[in-house]
Amino acid sequence: MQILYPVFAMVALTAVTVFRLGYLRYTAVGRREVDPSFYKTYQGQGEPPRIAATSRHLVNLFETPVLFYVVVILAYMTGQAGPTLTVLAWAYVAARIVHAWIHLRSNVVLWRFRVFILSWIVLLAMWVTLAVELARGS
Repeated sequence: MQILYPVFAMVALTAVTVFRLGYLRYTAVGRREVDPSFYKTYQGQGEPPRIAATSRHLVNLFETPVLFYVVVILAYMTGQAGPTLTVLAWAYVAARIVHAWIHLRSNVVLWRFRVFILSWIVLLAMWVTLAVELARGS
């Protein structure tokens, strides 16, 4: 059951990003920084950089984290959600939180890329760990 808590943390991170983006867009329209008609087709003048970065980050939270959700669910459903996978899951979440902090604050691309690669390494370690555990159990 412990393996599921990192999933809740990732969902919370995604929710924070959704609400942040909504707030930024709403206030930008109110300040006339963005024409509200832009949001009909997402064509035209565009959004200020801080909003565009948040929007891109939200999209990113629906890309590679999907593989995280799958590996956690598979580990849980197959009874392979031991301490190693749980620690790796929390490490993945921590890396994604740091990635979000960088992307939505300073947005230093090199730092962001390094943390992104770290999160990928952790994710791959989760998949390898699960594969090894499943092979042992067969």
